[in-house]
Amino acid sequence: MTESPKQIRWGRPPWTMDFHPGDHSIPQEVDFAVIGGGFTGLAAAAWLRHLDPRRSVALFEAESIGSGASGRSGGMTLAETAAGDLPGLGDVLSGFSNVLTHLGVDCDLSLPGAWELGRKGAQLNSAIQWTDSGKLRVVDEVAGGNADPGKLLTGLARAADRAGALIFENSRVDSVVFDNPLRLNFRAQQIRAGNVLLATNALSLELSAVVNHVEPKFTLAIATAPLTSEQIEAIGLASRRSFYTVDLPYLWGRLLRTNAVIFGSGLVHLRHWKDVDDLNIATGMPAEIITSLEQRVRKLHPALDSVEFTHRWGGPILFANDWHPIFRRHPKSPRVIVLGAYSGHGVALSVHLGSWAAEAMLDTRELPKW
Repeated sequence: MTESPKQIRWGRPPWTMDFHPGDHSIPQEVDFAVIGGGFTGLAAAAWLRHLDPRRSVALFEAESIGSGASGRSGGMTLAETAAGDLPGLGDVLSGFSNVLTHLGVDCDLSLPGAWELGRKGAQLNSAIQWTDSGKLRVVDEVAGGNADPGKLLTGLARAADRAGALIFENSRVDSVVFDNPLRLNFRAQQIRAGNVLLATNALSLELSAVVNHVEPKFTLAIATAPLTSEQIEAIGLASRRSFYTVDLPYLWGRLLRTNAVIFGSGLVHLRHWKDVDDLNIATGMPAEIITSLEQRVRKLHPALDSVEFTHRWGGPILFANDWHPIFRRHPKSPRVIVLGAYSGHGVALSVHLGSWAAEAMLDTRELPKW
């Protein structure tokens, strides 16, 4: 995957994509158009063709597959939304696993559980004993685990492509004409679509008509060099559970299969979602956050005091005002669904809801009433 200057400014996460779409002619009309080539859009495109291979599906990504939030996610898979369980949500991890199984996606999924960390009310037998604005300990364990974001994106893209969905990179949709049929404008041309899924998350907020209901941010993460088994045991991560804090200052992370550890924290606030394009993790506030995060990690435990960092990166994240994911019909057309704003819970949830969106577009399932 060729990186754009923006992606280089955002840094490189410790995984890669391995997918290149075929050279297809853009059709004049499709049954279903999916806008956004992240977890949500790819899952929806693949699931649409899986459920009804007679219907045509085209996915349009403004840059390259996974170039937004999905390719820069930390890979933690959690069981609920950021607002907790919601009416009709169902078992997110089971739904996620079911989609992966049916589509034949291998993303190194592991579900040993996840730890909630806090500075008060710690478990007596807490494996984690860290120093971070107080004593940081395990306060609870929840369902969850880890997946490789690069392999997940690759697997979903290949599944969609294999099922017959047409995937177009560097194809930014500039606007949608809400007629019947719907018309998508891009590359100085139009394509007609029976139904549309807007899965652009923190980007193109005006297009998805959620600009007044969400807050886009930019979040940062780092990865250590691989740790020894002794270091992993000493810092309490031998169970390979992912973790996140339930109080501030916030910290989350997980072990990679290489025994490197990801740590993430910090948000850059944006005046407008388009400002994210110009952010550079080597300068300004992003650089300050990364420097602070590295200093925090080295102070967590003596076993980390001289750890080296091999990867530094950031990416967009979208928070809904009430922490509920945005999953609704577009106000200008019931044949356009808008899906995103996972507030940091997007790896499993985006695939689970992406397949749900596909079923809604096929008129076999209702949208939730959140």
